[in-house]
Amino acid sequence: MTEMANGRKYEFYWGLIGDLEIGRPNLGNKTRVEIYRLMQFTFRDVLERKYGVDVADEVFYEAGKIAGREFCSHFLSSAKDIGSFVKLIQDTMREYGMGIFRVEESDNDAKKLVVTVEEDLDCSGLPELDYEICKYDEGLIAGIMESFTGNVYNVKEIDCWCTGDRTCRFSVNIQE
Repeated sequence: MTEMANGRKYEFYWGLIGDLEIGRPNLGNKTRVEIYRLMQFTFRDVLERKYGVDVADEVFYEAGKIAGREFCSHFLSSAKDIGSFVKLIQDTMREYGMGIFRVEESDNDAKKLVVTVEEDLDCSGLPELDYEICKYDEGLIAGIMESFTGNVYNVKEIDCWCTGDRTCRFSVNIQE
């Protein structure tokens, strides 16, 4: 890949996912959660050492937001209303092994939600750490919601496996 006009090499576009049928004819699109977490937490370690926790959190949130927009665009675009949208999120996240998504609370116009993701990729099964760690998931949920509704959302994890809860719970609110 050559450098883009804006000086960047890796500005995200779906083509960076690649053609897995050609590139991984024997292994396919499957890998283990340990390998995902190995990549995630080594990136996070480097970011925290070089730039601090706050910047690392911001980077993971923003990366999740990009991923959420792309996920919505490529997997959830057939949804016509909020009900079919939530069902499609649930089915697709389960199909791809991302987690078990549920809406616990919602107002009628999806301005305020509480959602959970059980068995998520980021932290389910980790030891208790006394702090929430799912910044990427916060961004992912924000990007998904923003893509579908056209509104900007603030997403904050309020319960996490790593704080002793056995599900990750997120407050999802439209930014006023």
